[in-house]
Amino acid sequence: MADGEGAAAAWGETLRGCLDSIGRPKRLFVLINPYGGKRRASKIYEAEIKPLFEAAGVEVTMQETRYRGHAREVASSLDLARYDGIVCVSGDGVLVELVNGILQRSDWEEAIKMPIGIVPAGTGNGMAKSLLHAASETCSVSDAVFAIITGHKQALDVCTIVQGEKTVFSVLSTTWGLVADVDIESEKYRWMGSARFDFYALVRIMNLRRYRGSVHFVPAPGYEAYGDPVKQAETPIVERNGESRVCSYQGPTAEFQCSDWRSIDGPFVGVCVYNVPWAAENAMAAPEAKFSDGYMDAVILKDCPKADLLALLLKMSDGSYVKSPHVTYFKVKSFRLSPGQLMEDPKRGGIVDVDGEVVARGEGTYGMNQDQDLMAYGPSVQLTVHQGLATVYCPK
Repeated sequence: MADGEGAAAAWGETLRGCLDSIGRPKRLFVLINPYGGKRRASKIYEAEIKPLFEAAGVEVTMQETRYRGHAREVASSLDLARYDGIVCVSGDGVLVELVNGILQRSDWEEAIKMPIGIVPAGTGNGMAKSLLHAASETCSVSDAVFAIITGHKQALDVCTIVQGEKTVFSVLSTTWGLVADVDIESEKYRWMGSARFDFYALVRIMNLRRYRGSVHFVPAPGYEAYGDPVKQAETPIVERNGESRVCSYQGPTAEFQCSDWRSIDGPFVGVCVYNVPWAAENAMAAPEAKFSDGYMDAVILKDCPKADLLALLLKMSDGSYVKSPHVTYFKVKSFRLSPGQLMEDPKRGGIVDVDGEVVARGEGTYGMNQDQDLMAYGPSVQLTVHQGLATVYCPK
């Protein structure tokens, strides 16, 4: 063996030894959503991801999702002892289903410790963008795969969303109003890729909707001046899920009945609560959001001229839109949304969107099949956060 080849082999052994010492994954379960974004995830896996895992000596078990909710079902019954981590090759949808499936398990306390990797292959890719941007990396397939291969990990807050007897878990965002309408109603333009959001946002601004309602929140330290104080007798009570699921995760144990609640009343153009900085690859929706600080970042947009609103959306690429006088941006410990009906048409309501999935729809909701059995607004939507509950792979 030539001296150069010997040195290269020795360097390779040293590198592998270093990677092993920091917990490099050797066995991964990979979930691919072949329907997300422009339906290229399977091709991306074969052409770009699989060769990198093979070169790194990572053993991979791959499965494609077949329908909405499939990833949740897989996660709820997967034999996790066989793997060092789970990888989502998709947008953000499979990640969200995966976290919800894990937290439904009877062994959720151990299962949620399983590291999750996210490779961008969907429409929004907000989580992948957030993780890679935090390390000054590009939001690319190769950078995301390298982050997984090296085995570095990051704790991630998980939000519990309760509406009546329905409970879901969120790692990205909860939105109502403009952003929710754009996210959900633009589904019919999915063939456009991420451009669907920009296109439909323009449509919605030109036909702007304003919603009645109110929000209550417990501010994070330093944000106590936001909103109006709520009298103790009017303090919102944290609702608990009426279902009996004693073997699964029940949400954070923190109670806020005695906290200093504050409130903001509508009408609103939009209300958003974020867990990570980037809502999509081109939208820094919450520039101050942290992965594991135990707080949620709230963005409140009240009535705003259409021209100013359009200018705001153009500034979302770098997060500077939050400095606008039309935007109220602050951090909260707990958050309650009491959504109302459309001001321009009281017979119609809006959509409460959690990580791209509809949690509640007002009667006569725009963009929905009117023959559907729509959920009228009843109980408010309550958000609480569990600091650092989940673990994700990230660049160093």
